[in-house]
Amino acid sequence: MARTKSKYPFDYDSKFLTDENVLNLVYNLTHDSENSAKILNCLFKGQMTDEEISEETGIKLNFVRKILYKLYDVGIATYKRKKDPETQWFTYRWKFESKKAAKIIEQTYEAHNKDIEESLKYEENNLFFMCPNGCRYSFDEATDFQFVCPRCELKLDYKDNQPIIDELKSLKSQFEIEE
Repeated sequence: MARTKSKYPFDYDSKFLTDENVLNLVYNLTHDSENSAKILNCLFKGQMTDEEISEETGIKLNFVRKILYKLYDVGIATYKRKKDPETQWFTYRWKFESKKAAKIIEQTYEAHNKDIEESLKYEENNLFFMCPNGCRYSFDEATDFQFVCPRCELKLDYKDNQPIIDELKSLKSQFEIEE
């Protein structure tokens, strides 16, 4: 599958650095898809002040700053501070850091896949028993309890975990690899 050309000029090349992956990352950080996308689009254009972003997007300045600082906290947005000689006020020029974003996406992708692999390995290597109320135990735990649920004191019966194994095999990360 050919890598789709990004409409934004990322200054770092990574199989994870796509428009969709970056938007997913930012949504997860800010929990605000609509405003985050507008602010991110401004950052993709190059360095901009928070006031310029507010004017261009129509989002209140305080809200723009709130989202920018969330992005700054994880390192995918940085700023340069400059003092205006006339007013003595500081101006902050914000920039998107594509290298840091790619590294965060890659780490999240790898952690997610590692969790799935560990869960799949656990499910495939164990037998499970359940009581009628849904309490679930591995074979070793069930034998320790003499096949009686310690919570509800009901008999534990074998429970096929193949549906769980199938579901784990079908799971995939929210981030896509573009090759």
